[in-house]
Amino acid sequence: MKRYSFSKEEKVLTSSDFKKVLQGGSTQRTEHFKVFIYPNRLERKRLGITTSRRVGTAVKRNRIKRLLREFFRLHKTCLPPSSDIVFIVKPGAGKLDYSRLCEELKNILCV
Repeated sequence: MKRYSFSKEEKVLTSSDFKKVLQGGSTQRTEHFKVFIYPNRLERKRLGITTSRRVGTAVKRNRIKRLLREFFRLHKTCLPPSSDIVFIVKPGAGKLDYSRLCEELKNILCV
């Protein structure tokens, strides 16, 4: 797998996988995100994102999802190995730019 790629194998896709992460994962919170991290046995990192309508219009929700995917893609090396990471986006995150998003998430994910 390429270092800066983001393939289908790196996505949390099924609702059962989302439930497993949300129920059994460790939780970390920031001002704009709630992050769940759950170890998997797949030997790769996977990303899941959930946003609600309270975040904003479809344009804002899609933009924040693109920014989170980009963060994941570029910071894979410092994220926890063999884990599923699910972001729940809180209201107000639609106003973030990429640099503020990186600052916020690096503090909790890239130790």
